[in-house]
Amino acid sequence: MKSMRDFVEKAEAGGMLHRIKAEVDWDLELSHIAKINEEEHGPALLFENVKGYDSPVITSVCTTTKRLALIMGAPPESSLVDLMRLWVEKNEKKVPPKWVDNGPCKENVMRGDEVDLYKFPVPKYYPLDGGRFFGTAHFVLTKDPDTGWVNLGTYRLQLLDKNHLGTQFIKGKHSDIMLKKYQARKEPMPVAVVVGCDPILFLMGAARVSAFESEYDLAGSIRGEPIEVVKAETNDLPVPATAEIVVEGYVDADKFMPEGPFGEYTGYYSGVGTDPRNYIEVECVTYRNNPIFWGTTVGRAVTDTHMTMALTYGSTLWQQLSAMKIPGIQAVYCPPEGSGRFLAIISLKQMYPGHADQVLTAAVSTEMGAYGLKTVIVVDDDIDPWDIPRVMYALSFRFQPNRSQVIKRGRSTPLDPSLPIGERDITGRLLLDATIPYDWKEKPIPIELDEEVANRVRSRWSELGL
Repeated sequence: MKSMRDFVEKAEAGGMLHRIKAEVDWDLELSHIAKINEEEHGPALLFENVKGYDSPVITSVCTTTKRLALIMGAPPESSLVDLMRLWVEKNEKKVPPKWVDNGPCKENVMRGDEVDLYKFPVPKYYPLDGGRFFGTAHFVLTKDPDTGWVNLGTYRLQLLDKNHLGTQFIKGKHSDIMLKKYQARKEPMPVAVVVGCDPILFLMGAARVSAFESEYDLAGSIRGEPIEVVKAETNDLPVPATAEIVVEGYVDADKFMPEGPFGEYTGYYSGVGTDPRNYIEVECVTYRNNPIFWGTTVGRAVTDTHMTMALTYGSTLWQQLSAMKIPGIQAVYCPPEGSGRFLAIISLKQMYPGHADQVLTAAVSTEMGAYGLKTVIVVDDDIDPWDIPRVMYALSFRFQPNRSQVIKRGRSTPLDPSLPIGERDITGRLLLDATIPYDWKEKPIPIELDEEVANRVRSRWSELGL
């Protein structure tokens, strides 16, 4: 799979995509159809008749594990944790991108005064949104001016007018770190926005990959071959050769425009009104013939965005814990109900006293866990972390509050609705040890079936009418 069009072809062949030919309004109607469809675990939707436009919109690409498996190149019966494990395994060998001379993303070019972002069928998603949002299922390319490190990051982008996109580069995110470097140099930061691409690249943009690592390299490792990139028209950023739409421009750290609010993945609006934020001054747009605009409804869990975050955040946390060389970690699961970021459950085979405590504190010390992760639960290796009833069992019969830890200060996300709108820099953390402690001399004796009797009973299952 190398493009969004490859995904459409494969998903349709597998009965995972539905084409909507009836006219649908970009103003709320399209998003509401997509949202209701996602809540019912429906197919990916390709809207072919958007009111006032000739080009299509695709939504609900990542709503189900089966479609995520298709994107990852994994067997269709894979579980979410299977996909996380595959991500971690593939991450061990990076495959850098491959430069090519040209690509379909260059079929059409708008420059200067020709630029008009209203050419594309950008949806308005929710009634109280500040406007139409160009960037929801996309990524922004930026480059560190000192090291040349290229970052892919997903940050919402509001359509402010025909050549300006409002940004939300959250403090401490990689793009914000880079922007501050350009500010110190008194230079604007070149950017490129990619909408519609090989879906694996959107997963990369949504992931919390460590600083100084390029998401292109990890995407190549999962694909088993390099991602083909071509030089942007107005800067030297590498853009995917098969991208549907590429928006090029720059961000001046000292200039602001009103942006927001937006219906976020927490199920709440990001604020109560607009805020002054940096914006992209658009210089050029390249796009394919009949470009497919990709959007996601975000909003309350569980839908497209939450599945994406569960896969990418859970995988990244697992990979970063593995990089710490902590033994015994069996699996990591960040539930989509928690948007993949606020809650983590880790299965551990304990090997020494304090092992569970080590894993709990390590989880919130990773780059992924240090930002926004509020609750970590460690369970024994006989419990699968995605088996929520069994996790509840462990919390009931193995957990003791006096073995837990409360950390009063940690980095928060400004989107966490459990904190007052003006006080979202710092969060608390709760670390729950739901294991039978390794150091207990006398441990409770688990109830187990007699294996011989159990096998004999199973052999009589039909005879018993069961």
